[in-house]
Amino acid sequence: MKDEENTIPENLQNKILFSQVVALLQNARQQVLRTVNSTMVYTYFEIGRMIVEEEQNGKNRAEYGKQLLKGLSERLTTEFGKGFSVENLDRMRKFYKTYSISSSLMTKLNLEKSDTLLRISQDSISQSLIGVSENQKAQSLISFFKLTWTHYVFLMRIDDVNERRFYEIESEKYNWSVRELKRQYDSALYTRLALSRDAAGIMKLSEQGQIIEKPKDLIKDPYILEFLGLPELHHYSESELEEEIINKLEHFLLELGHGFTFVARQNRITFDDKHFRIDLVFYNRILKCFVLIDLKIGDLKHQDLGQMQMYVNYYDREMRLEDENKTIGIVLCQNKSDLVVEYTLPENNEQIFASKYKTILPSREDLIQLISESR
Repeated sequence: MKDEENTIPENLQNKILFSQVVALLQNARQQVLRTVNSTMVYTYFEIGRMIVEEEQNGKNRAEYGKQLLKGLSERLTTEFGKGFSVENLDRMRKFYKTYSISSSLMTKLNLEKSDTLLRISQDSISQSLIGVSENQKAQSLISFFKLTWTHYVFLMRIDDVNERRFYEIESEKYNWSVRELKRQYDSALYTRLALSRDAAGIMKLSEQGQIIEKPKDLIKDPYILEFLGLPELHHYSESELEEEIINKLEHFLLELGHGFTFVARQNRITFDDKHFRIDLVFYNRILKCFVLIDLKIGDLKHQDLGQMQMYVNYYDREMRLEDENKTIGIVLCQNKSDLVVEYTLPENNEQIFASKYKTILPSREDLIQLISESR
């Protein structure tokens, strides 16, 4: 009797399961030219649902599940070729379990429901659109899954729901590649932003992504510049640091955040027959203001902040247009004293900022500690 429980019985129920999955895949292939990505992701979601629901009928769930995936994999591989290994089917199963309780998915379906819909069921996404045709359900789900399957495979590794949703929103909004998504996760972007916010602000990150409304929203501390390839203890000059940033400008813009465009390097300003050079000048299209960056090797000095104040004042008075907002200045340094910053800048300061930078990618634990020390 035990051996019978540990194998997939060749009964009508399993034949129906196989037929349903085959029909689903065939339907996806018919739509491939129009909605390749979303349709296939939705398809994997539905395969995951079918697997989960079939597993729940097994008497010995753990063993039954293993045998179910093995048998389904063999038959689907014979029918459709590669892509349906036991490992991939298990990913689809996990995908359904992860996103069937997604609050963002529930919200979307709730907002799109017609007058004939009843409330969203919290038990299963398959019951979330009562009174609507299967085609309408499918279209709602297809429109929800906007990223590639590879994106979702990576996102499923993030256990924290709020953090996962943040990276999902940012990937959709700014068209991050999987490589860019991984880089932002590895540099703990969510953690760096979350630690500077209260509970309401953290919730906004998971619901809306990063919202930039004021200068402080642009600032990270620390900035992670591991893409420059400069060893942490390597002796390099400020000009060498600047040169590497220019060589990796696309990566640097990604680290700076949303809305940045490059304007100039070593921008010369002159008054009283004296010349000064601003290391890097950017413009932020969201805040509609110039952003000046000065690079410093070693400890931050009060003179560095004073110099940046002069640059900002010059840009505000000579370069800024009437419909533009006040210029922001950021001093990037290896080390800083919060007291030096506090007593050098005015109490109501909203324009001048000092942040650390790291040229290696710390472990997530070290990075969280580093961020905490900066608050």
